[in-house]
Amino acid sequence: MSTMAATVAELADRVNCNAGLVRRGRFVDLEFMLQIGDQAHYLCISNGQLTAITPGPMLMRPWRFAVHIQAEAWFQFCQTVPRPGYHDLFAMCKLGVARIEGDLHPLMANLRYFQELLATARPKPTEADHGG
Repeated sequence: MSTMAATVAELADRVNCNAGLVRRGRFVDLEFMLQIGDQAHYLCISNGQLTAITPGPMLMRPWRFAVHIQAEAWFQFCQTVPRPGYHDLFAMCKLGVARIEGDLHPLMANLRYFQELLATARPKPTEADHGG
Protein backbone atom coordinates (compact mmCIF):
# COMPACT_ATOMS: atom_id res chain seq x y z
CA MET A 1 0.00 0.00 0.00
CA SER A 2 1.40 3.38 -0.95
CA THR A 3 2.11 5.92 1.75
CA MET A 4 -0.68 8.10 0.37
CA ALA A 5 -3.24 5.27 0.58
CA ALA A 6 -1.97 4.28 4.04
CA THR A 7 -2.44 7.85 5.26
CA VAL A 8 -6.02 7.94 3.98
CA ALA A 9 -6.72 4.50 5.48
CA GLU A 10 -5.63 5.79 8.91
CA LEU A 11 -8.04 8.73 8.82
CA ALA A 12 -10.96 6.79 10.34
CA ASP A 13 -8.99 5.85 13.46
CA ARG A 14 -7.59 9.36 13.82
CA VAL A 15 -10.97 11.04 13.35
CA ASN A 16 -13.03 8.65 15.47
CA CYS A 17 -10.69 8.79 18.48
CA ASN A 18 -10.88 12.61 18.50
CA ALA A 19 -13.97 13.26 20.66
CA GLY A 20 -13.95 17.00 19.98
CA LEU A 21 -13.85 16.49 16.24
CA VAL A 22 -16.62 13.87 16.31
CA ARG A 23 -18.75 16.21 18.45
CA ARG A 24 -18.12 19.07 16.00
CA GLY A 25 -19.32 16.86 13.14
CA ARG A 26 -22.28 15.33 14.98
CA PHE A 27 -24.72 16.73 12.39
CA VAL A 28 -22.68 15.54 9.38
CA ASP A 29 -24.21 12.56 7.61
CA LEU A 30 -22.90 12.16 4.06
CA GLU A 31 -20.39 10.60 1.72
CA PHE A 32 -17.74 12.66 -0.05
CA MET A 33 -14.95 11.80 -2.42
CA LEU A 34 -11.33 12.61 -1.65
CA GLN A 35 -9.18 12.21 -4.73
CA ILE A 36 -5.44 12.44 -4.28
CA GLY A 37 -3.61 12.36 -7.56
CA ASP A 38 -5.34 9.57 -9.48
CA GLN A 39 -6.47 7.70 -6.33
CA ALA A 40 -10.08 8.25 -5.31
CA HIS A 41 -11.44 7.43 -1.85
CA TYR A 42 -15.07 7.63 -0.75
CA LEU A 43 -15.39 8.73 2.86
CA CYS A 44 -18.66 7.93 4.60
CA ILE A 45 -19.48 10.05 7.64
CA SER A 46 -22.31 9.33 10.05
CA ASN A 47 -22.91 11.63 13.06
CA GLY A 48 -19.32 12.88 12.84
CA GLN A 49 -17.82 9.37 12.80
CA LEU A 50 -15.84 8.33 9.74
CA THR A 51 -17.56 4.96 9.29
CA ALA A 52 -16.04 3.78 6.00
CA ILE A 53 -13.33 4.60 3.51
CA THR A 54 -13.85 2.86 0.19
CA PRO A 55 -11.12 2.99 -2.45
CA GLY A 56 -12.21 3.96 -5.93
CA PRO A 57 -12.78 5.25 -8.45
CA MET A 58 -16.22 3.74 -8.94
CA LEU A 59 -18.44 4.60 -11.85
CA MET A 60 -21.77 6.05 -10.71
CA ARG A 61 -20.84 6.14 -7.01
CA PRO A 62 -22.82 9.01 -5.43
CA TRP A 63 -21.14 11.69 -3.30
CA ARG A 64 -22.23 15.12 -2.02
CA PHE A 65 -18.98 16.88 -2.87
CA ALA A 66 -15.52 15.97 -4.06
CA VAL A 67 -12.11 17.27 -3.06
CA HIS A 68 -9.39 16.76 -5.65
CA ILE A 69 -5.78 17.33 -4.52
CA GLN A 70 -2.64 16.80 -6.57
CA ALA A 71 -0.42 14.06 -5.12
CA GLU A 72 2.52 16.40 -4.41
CA ALA A 73 0.18 18.94 -2.80
CA TRP A 74 -1.22 16.20 -0.50
CA PHE A 75 2.34 15.29 0.46
CA GLN A 76 3.01 18.95 1.33
CA PHE A 77 -0.32 19.24 3.20
CA CYS A 78 0.53 16.15 5.29
CA GLN A 79 3.75 17.61 6.68
CA THR A 80 3.77 18.18 10.43
CA VAL A 81 4.01 21.91 9.75
CA PRO A 82 2.98 22.50 6.13
CA ARG A 83 4.56 25.36 4.25
CA PRO A 84 2.38 28.37 3.43
CA GLY A 85 -0.21 27.65 0.76
CA TYR A 86 -0.38 23.96 1.66
CA HIS A 87 -1.75 24.37 5.18
CA ASP A 88 -5.40 24.69 4.16
CA LEU A 89 -7.78 23.30 1.55
CA PHE A 90 -8.78 26.71 0.21
CA ALA A 91 -5.17 27.88 0.11
CA MET A 92 -4.36 24.87 -2.08
CA CYS A 93 -7.34 25.73 -4.30
CA LYS A 94 -5.99 29.26 -4.65
CA LEU A 95 -2.61 27.81 -5.71
CA GLY A 96 -4.38 25.64 -8.30
CA VAL A 97 -3.23 22.33 -6.77
CA ALA A 98 -6.67 21.40 -5.39
CA ARG A 99 -10.28 21.86 -6.41
CA ILE A 100 -13.70 21.25 -4.92
CA GLU A 101 -16.87 20.32 -6.79
CA GLY A 102 -20.42 19.28 -6.03
CA ASP A 103 -22.79 20.45 -3.30
CA LEU A 104 -20.67 22.90 -1.30
CA HIS A 105 -23.34 23.62 1.31
CA PRO A 106 -22.45 20.74 3.68
CA LEU A 107 -18.74 21.53 3.29
CA MET A 108 -19.18 25.22 4.04
CA ALA A 109 -21.69 24.62 6.86
CA ASN A 110 -19.19 22.29 8.55
CA LEU A 111 -15.96 23.79 7.25
CA ARG A 112 -13.98 23.51 10.47
CA TYR A 113 -14.96 19.85 10.81
CA PHE A 114 -13.79 19.00 7.28
CA GLN A 115 -10.60 21.06 7.58
CA GLU A 116 -9.72 19.28 10.83
CA LEU A 117 -10.73 15.88 9.40
CA LEU A 118 -8.22 16.31 6.55
CA ALA A 119 -5.58 17.67 8.94
CA THR A 120 -5.71 14.42 10.95
CA ALA A 121 -3.56 13.00 8.13
CA ARG A 122 -0.65 15.03 9.53
CA PRO A 123 1.73 13.54 12.08
CA LYS A 124 1.36 14.91 15.59
CA PRO A 125 3.81 17.81 16.15
CA THR A 126 6.72 17.35 18.52
CA GLU A 127 8.50 20.01 20.57
CA ALA A 128 11.25 20.06 17.94
CA ASP A 129 8.67 21.11 15.34
CA HIS A 130 7.88 24.19 17.44
CA GLY A 131 11.49 25.13 17.97
CA GLY A 132 11.48 23.75 21.51
